[in-house]
Formats: sequence, structure tokens, C-alpha cells
Amino acid sequence: MRSVGVLIYEQVQAIDVAGPLDVFTAANDLARARGGAYALHTIGLDPQPVRAENGMSIVPAFTLSDAPELDTLLIPGGAGSRVWCMDATLLAWIRARAASTRRVASVCTGLYLLAATGLLDGRSATTHWRFADDTARRHPRLRVEADRLFLRDGPFYSSGGLTAGIDLALALVEQDLGAATSLAVARELVMYMRRPGNQAQFSAPLQAQTRGGDRFAGLVDWMVAHLSSDIPVDRMAEQVAMSPRNFRRQFRESFDCTPARFLEQLRLERACVLLTSGHDGLDRIAAQVGFASPDALRRSFRHRYGLSPGEYRQRFGQSEELAGKV
Repeated sequence: MRSVGVLIYEQVQAIDVAGPLDVFTAANDLARARGGAYALHTIGLDPQPVRAENGMSIVPAFTLSDAPELDTLLIPGGAGSRVWCMDATLLAWIRARAASTRRVASVCTGLYLLAATGLLDGRSATTHWRFADDTARRHPRLRVEADRLFLRDGPFYSSGGLTAGIDLALALVEQDLGAATSLAVARELVMYMRRPGNQAQFSAPLQAQTRGGDRFAGLVDWMVAHLSSDIPVDRMAEQVAMSPRNFRRQFRESFDCTPARFLEQLRLERACVLLTSGHDGLDRIAAQVGFASPDALRRSFRHRYGLSPGEYRQRFGQSEELAGKV
């Protein structure tokens, strides 16, 4: 049994606590025949219940003074993380526990607490995209990679906003129990797809809605509907009634990349969905998402995700036996 401790405190983000715990609990259900895989503990600063950001009351099973030895320590985020990161007693406890704990992970803005210990100085980490700049400003010796879903640097793990903690927990389960168990847990939780850490915190269409405004959001909807077609910049510009030159300039200002690079991102995200949710070979998938050939998709996919489509399907898809098709 691997002992997992989840730190809780006033104004913690409830989903940062419950999401990972649900992942480990589902893994326990799958491993019930051999007595389970994880012993799960909530750890408070004292025995009193804490109130989460959403008003939920959580009663800790242990306190800092009587918490058991841990294999994994999870530090969730929440508004309270920006307050408790100045608590010397808590920071000293995290430092001491990190020395005897196999891995320490922050969820979302839990990075404020972990970074404040100094344990991450000179290391890379991620957090909720909205707080990445502030975290980097407070901790200049920390390399903040704002776009990452989750990442590992040595024994320390960190994850992006909110639900990325679930993705991180699945990665930890995969590390402990294998890809098949992690995938089975994802299915049990009815997740749309199991994402690797190098995926962005939010998808390209959502990025269009948040950064591009209504005009470009409509364009992206059109692009998604026509991924199998040739979509040159001239056609994109026509959709928003702009000249190609003006379109390129305004698009880059909104998205910090060219229209062609953004289109490639859309196609790759769609390819990820097709790889994990269906049984089509790579030739058919390449045609569906608008790549000229399976080889072109392979090259682009490996450059973006660091693994081949076949490796991606094997790790995150519905059936490992299908990996040979791509």
C-alpha cells in the first residue's frame, strides 16, 4: 500500500482535493482483489474542519504533528494557498516531509506553497495559467512553464489549473500501476480523453474564445468544421472579411502565433481525439484532419507531443493492440 497524503487548509480548492482522491480511490477499487493500492489521508494544520473555497467543510484525518509516513504528498491549490505560503510552520513541515517522501506534487496554485519552501529553486514547474506570472515574479529562481498541463522535475511534480490535478493523478497511477490501470481509471471516471503532461492547459478552440474574441471564435468554429479541407490563409481571411495582410497581423496579435501554426494545433488536437476514441489507421486519420500524408502527421505529432501517434494511442487510447496500425 502506497500512502498518499493530501494537505488541506482554509480556503483550499475542493476539486484539487477531491479530484486526485477520486482517481486514487478508483485505482483502489480496481486493485481490490489484492487489498487495494493506496492508503489515502487528509492532513490538516490542526484537527479542526477547514472550509473550502466553495463552502464545503472537510475534516482532516491527521494533523501535521501526527501524520503517517508518506509515499506521496499532494499540495492542492486554492485562495488560501496565497496566505498559508507565508506560514513558517507549514513550510518547515513540507520541507521536512519532502526529505522522506518519494514524490511531492502541487495541484494548481498549490505551487505557491511548494515554491515558498525553496525546494523548487532552479527547477521547472507549472501552475494555473492565470497565476503563472505572479508565481514567477515571487520566485525568480523557479522556471514556470505556464502552458503545461503537468510536469515532473526530479521528485517534484506540479500541475496546471483545477482539473489538471486529475490528469496528474492519473499519471502517478500509471507510474505506480501501469498504463492499463490508469486508462481503466480514466474510463471509470468517464473522462473524455486521458491527456499527457505536454498538452496545453486549454484547447485551441477555447483559446480562441478567451483570446480572439467573437470574431475569431467564429472563424475557429469554421476551421474545426473544415479540417479535412485545404485551408489557406486567404480562405481564413475571407471568413472574417479581412485582407490577408491585415488578418495575419491581427491573428498574430491575438494568438501569438501564425494562422498556419494555429491550424496545425487544431489538426493535432483532433488527431489526438481520433487516436484515443476510435480504431482508424493513421492514413484515414491524417485525411480526416487535413494532413497531406500519414508521414506528415507523424512528423508534426512527434514535434508537438514528443511521441509518435502509435505511442500516443498505446498510452492513452482505448486498445493497446491497435497501436500497430499507426
